[in-house]
Amino acid sequence: MRKRNRIAIGLAAVLLALVVGCCVYVSDSYCADGTAVTAMAGSGVVSVDKKDNMTVFSPENPIAGFLFYPGGKVEYTSYAPLMLALAERDVLCVLIQMPCNLAVLNPNAAEGIQEQFPEIESWYIGGHSLGGSMAASYARKHAKALKGLVLLAAYSTADLADSGLDVLSVYGSEDGVLNMEKYERDRGNLPENGVEIVIPGGNHACFGSYGPQSGDGKAFISPAEQIRFTAEAIAEFVQKSQHDEKCACSTASVCTA
Repeated sequence: MRKRNRIAIGLAAVLLALVVGCCVYVSDSYCADGTAVTAMAGSGVVSVDKKDNMTVFSPENPIAGFLFYPGGKVEYTSYAPLMLALAERDVLCVLIQMPCNLAVLNPNAAEGIQEQFPEIESWYIGGHSLGGSMAASYARKHAKALKGLVLLAAYSTADLADSGLDVLSVYGSEDGVLNMEKYERDRGNLPENGVEIVIPGGNHACFGSYGPQSGDGKAFISPAEQIRFTAEAIAEFVQKSQHDEKCACSTASVCTA
């Protein structure tokens, strides 16, 4: 009986240590800064609607929809400036909140969201860092319901080479967090026609608005510049993707889109 009690006490101690460790890890997250708080108010051409586990940035005449997974241990509203900038370029953006700020705990968080916006015909999904990897995992399972994938300082461990998805990969030249060895190793998981853009002077943290990140390189451009650059790159990618889809004409016709 005493032996059983000792075992039970030992297991309880291990479980308690794991719970405490997880709580400490999760609590050490990056919080949204003042710029992000301001962006959550929207603008004259973009309305912001917060509901359930997501915040929607809606332009007046959206050309497509974009589902976004935040980076690991980053408060999801930190990406409001990027979502607002992209919505101002006519892409409806759905910023998704993750449990404990970790997309790995709910990689299927985007499920069911597209159906809430029947007016949007074309959808893209993306994310930053860990969020990007989880978005890629979701895209592999839902490729037929998506037009493309956007990876911000992220790589895909899921095989998407034959998925038919349009893919855009963006990272900063000064990124000190992105594991470039894994990034290069997993290139083969992406379609050959994928687009890669390196932001001169950009780093890892400045895709969001949450301040410096441990281990990151020093950026030589401002956070506002990196966000603007990224929003323009995604908007151009979406526009080209939409145009190419319209131009997928039959051999008996000529595309003039």
